[in-house]
Amino acid sequence: MQHFDFIVIGSGPGGQRAAVQAAKSGKKVCLVERNAELGGVTTHTGTIPSKTLRESILYLSGWRQRGFYGDQYRLKRNVIAKDLMYRLTLATTQQAAVIADQLHRNEITILHGTASFIDSNTMLVEGPNDYTLQIRAKKILLATGSSPRRPKNVPFDNERVLDSDDILKITEIPGSIAIIGAGFIGLEYASMFMTLDIDVTLVHEKDDILAFADREIISEFIKSQINNGMTLCTGEPVLAIEPADDKVITRLQSGKLIASDIVLFTSGRLGCSSSLKLEKAGLTVNNRKNLDVDEFYRTQVPHIYAVGDLIGLPSLASTAMEQGRKAACHAFGENTRNGSQLYPLGIYTIPEISMIGKTEEQLIDERIPYEIGVSRFQETAKGQILGLQDGLLKILVSLDDRRILGVHIVGENATELIHVGQTIMLLDGTLENLLDQIFNYPSLAENYKIAALDAWNRMRL
Repeated sequence: MQHFDFIVIGSGPGGQRAAVQAAKSGKKVCLVERNAELGGVTTHTGTIPSKTLRESILYLSGWRQRGFYGDQYRLKRNVIAKDLMYRLTLATTQQAAVIADQLHRNEITILHGTASFIDSNTMLVEGPNDYTLQIRAKKILLATGSSPRRPKNVPFDNERVLDSDDILKITEIPGSIAIIGAGFIGLEYASMFMTLDIDVTLVHEKDDILAFADREIISEFIKSQINNGMTLCTGEPVLAIEPADDKVITRLQSGKLIASDIVLFTSGRLGCSSSLKLEKAGLTVNNRKNLDVDEFYRTQVPHIYAVGDLIGLPSLASTAMEQGRKAACHAFGENTRNGSQLYPLGIYTIPEISMIGKTEEQLIDERIPYEIGVSRFQETAKGQILGLQDGLLKILVSLDDRRILGVHIVGENATELIHVGQTIMLLDGTLENLLDQIFNYPSLAENYKIAALDAWNRMRL
């Protein structure tokens, strides 16, 4: 048996940051990864592959140039799956190598195998070729991520009925696709395939898409998708998915039938906790196979921590990194600020969506007096240079103290632009901070100044 100060299970963003933080604190750290390569879901089936695929599609389809040269413009006339996967493979391989180098430089012991509890301080690692090893530590962190939900009534076959892992392995570009579920993953893949001029039908059982988001932003996004050819079916539960000879038939509760070459099911993810034998450590999971934690990311067994997708929402790589770092700091008595719970959400659709803070709907419900300021990308010099046809930046300003209460963006580089608003809000910034700011010209960041001036004009009335 080998002894460590800290055992980390999973090498995704949460586990990686936790392991490095503990090593920086002078602790003897062991990281266990069940796959042959490091990086977890984020590097191999989630964030990095899907965002790389998005960039490949935008480049090869010539999408960003169509505002000037028309809808028929293409950089490559016939895009094939091999074209898309080439860049994806490079990006994931390079990212895994960067992670491995970082862990090795911090002298972290890496074990490849499946970890399970023997007791609350001891774990068994089972690797290839009947390799087994027992390891023990006073502190343990679980960062095992999540996997796609695969209901028994959905006939997954890894060829025509796919989940979000399977879609990264396709060998041919379909002519049509039905996507079930309009969460982050469903929306991202729907807009990607639409950009390839594939016939896309997006099915969502609820009436509202991203119900937590600002309605005006979502309305702008949906309008852009429909204008570009997407078929949207909301409030439509799926009764059955039936593979036929040359098509897959999706039957909706309303009686509608959707025939498509493939179906992508993206409705929900579950925590990867089944192989951990949590009961031996005194731990139990909820119905989504997630663990409950406190504000320090401790589970019901105080020396066992959990972070990332394994603890549920917000299930973002960005928040998982910070959760892992803070959990390791707490485990070994390092001073760390509680920090703000104000974090940005980024959805890598085409166009992107990003948001931080309150929505208009929340402010109305909470009876907080506010005003809005809006800027449209295509009315800015940079928007015209880029040929943008979509894009909206919206700020929400308190009428009581003029603080910025929320920033909501749909458009090119929204996930980058949001950090200007994030910084202002973290510093309790006011409308005047934006009014007094000088932004590069031309730039998309200038939308903040225009939105601030719009809010200022409204507040004078």
